Amino acid sequence: MTLSHVDADTSQPLRDSTIGSILTDAAGASPGRGALVVGAVDDHRRWSYEALLGEAQAVGGALAARFDVGERLAVFGPSLPEAVILSYGAALAGLVLVPFNPVLRPPEARHILASSGAAGVFVIDAYRDNRPREIVESLRPDLPSLREVLRFEDWDALTRSGPASPGRPGPGPDDIAQIIFTSGTTGAPKGARLTHRGMTNAARFGAERFGLGAGDVYVNNMPMFHVGGQEVAFGICQSEATNVSVPAFEPGFVMSLCEEERATHTVAVPTMLVAMIDHPDFARRDLSSLHSISSGGAVVPPELIRHIESTLGSQITVVFGQTECCGYISQSELDDEAEVKAVSLGHPLPQIEARVADPVSGALVELGQVGELQVRGFNVMQGYHDLPEATANTLVDGGWLRTGDLVTMDGRGYLRIAGRLKEMIISGAMNIFPLEIEAVLSTHPDVAQVAVLGLPDRRWGEQVVAVLRARPETEIDTGEVESWTRERLAPYKIPKRWVVVEEMPMTVQKFLLREALA
Repeated sequence: MTLSHVDADTSQPLRDSTIGSILTDAAGASPGRGALVVGAVDDHRRWSYEALLGEAQAVGGALAARFDVGERLAVFGPSLPEAVILSYGAALAGLVLVPFNPVLRPPEARHILASSGAAGVFVIDAYRDNRPREIVESLRPDLPSLREVLRFEDWDALTRSGPASPGRPGPGPDDIAQIIFTSGTTGAPKGARLTHRGMTNAARFGAERFGLGAGDVYVNNMPMFHVGGQEVAFGICQSEATNVSVPAFEPGFVMSLCEEERATHTVAVPTMLVAMIDHPDFARRDLSSLHSISSGGAVVPPELIRHIESTLGSQITVVFGQTECCGYISQSELDDEAEVKAVSLGHPLPQIEARVADPVSGALVELGQVGELQVRGFNVMQGYHDLPEATANTLVDGGWLRTGDLVTMDGRGYLRIAGRLKEMIISGAMNIFPLEIEAVLSTHPDVAQVAVLGLPDRRWGEQVVAVLRARPETEIDTGEVESWTRERLAPYKIPKRWVVVEEMPMTVQKFLLREALA
């Protein structure tokens, strides 16, 4: 009997790196090479590695004058180039970064700021239909730890307000670098404590498997408020490549950016890939420089991989991970067969041990059998911030992280997704948790019963569907319920499909609902 377990590949060593040290090293090795480009219609600023380090040090100096080592600095804003610089500046100052989505509503933002104990927060005045600065100001009376509210609009003044560098020792590799909030089976956001060693080494190993090297140009569509955006940025830096940072994804603009910058690499979750190949500019753009594309965040449909690779002549790598693992667990090889990439999550990155266990007994299952994926290694979080019980339920048996993902493993260590223990929905690469949405919808005066689930969707990977039953002597107006929900949840959590039923079983079996609706 061969059990589903793969030892860590130790052929590539771990480095004692930090988020600050990787930028310092890159600036020392390639000071004049392009480091950061603003991928925006009305903004064409560029930084060399030397200039990027200088500005990050100045930001770090300003932050060191305001905050003590180890204090939490939240970031409530989009993927501005300043957000990239802030990740390095906060690290150089020894602060713990807490990035989160700028579309979150007041209750969601309050939970993250309060749970993290943030001493400061960077905000933007407005983003889409949200007002992050106003939200934070309205919450300040309930956040006693929050001393400083800093605006991205005041960035230039901030960089001139302190010394040219932090002037104090930086953090160590095993210190906490960032607390990134993710949700679990309860739907309550939990802050994963990620170390400098974990984030930098995971990013480097992922970039190496992606074939990223010095002088390459990477159009980065991943948001900096997501673990994926942070890790892509750190992988680009360690490769001494150029990070073309895209503040917000728009398929036509991203393709023009790839053409103009002669991009060699890009990242696009399946939703983005579909949007680009469906765009009228897809056939006329010169994307011949683009030889590698990273995807993941959801299952990548087989036909999508084959279409992209045959049309563009590019190779795709499929990345699989979660926030608790610094965004990386496994990844396919660029030269894997399309049929392998179409069904596989790749194999674990170096220095990561993986096993597949029975979710009830904990015993390892045989190769090819379905079980829960568990991983152990440098990339695993140090626990959830101030949640010892949740940490104990997730980190078990000597440091193994229970991912909640059901997979199979083959003899080469390649993984294949089989489902989720958690009923998480992945829509447009965003993790959405039904219980959180159900908790909100259940408080609507017309709703007696609710079930939220995900259904397959070509563009989004999965679409969020809400099934509602009305209270006696009431009728549900789905348009009104949707508007009411938008006042309480971020836009990406809003169901895309609303179904009203006359009755639901006392114990809602979502797999039956899913089959009926599909």
